[in-house]
Amino acid sequence: MGTFQTTISIGRPPAEVFDLLADTEKTPLWYEAVVSATKIGSGPAGRGRRYRLVRALPGGLVENEVEITDYEPARRVTLTSVSGPTPFRYRYTLEPLAQGAGTRVILDGDITTEGLPVPAPLRPIATRAFQHGMAQNLAVLKRIVESSRTSPAKAAAEKRRDR
Repeated sequence: MGTFQTTISIGRPPAEVFDLLADTEKTPLWYEAVVSATKIGSGPAGRGRRYRLVRALPGGLVENEVEITDYEPARRVTLTSVSGPTPFRYRYTLEPLAQGAGTRVILDGDITTEGLPVPAPLRPIATRAFQHGMAQNLAVLKRIVESSRTSPAKAAAEKRRDR
């Protein structure tokens, strides 16, 4: 379908932002479409770690297996779908802002509509809709990370408030 980029500044150091962003099992706290994220196998997060994501899309629930294909703590994490409909690759890059003012998060997305009934002429519109949705998701991530506590209950309340 297409590629997009979205950026947000978060008033916390890169390590704090990375802690939540790269913890794929916590993705449902800030990513609206993700219903659940379950680690496959055992061991810590890192390159090669796989997860089962269940997402709510317009056509219903879909399941993708994703793999962390790039992992550099406090700097970068990339999630790439390896099975399931709607293949995607999301690369999150974290950059420290000047004078310790926080972190710039840059999301480079590469998505397809494979598995979704989107006619070719509408694909650019669908890409912009994904970009807009991801900007909203990153705004929720920002609120969670910048809040004093990131308990699951508080995160869920933040997510509901934003939708």
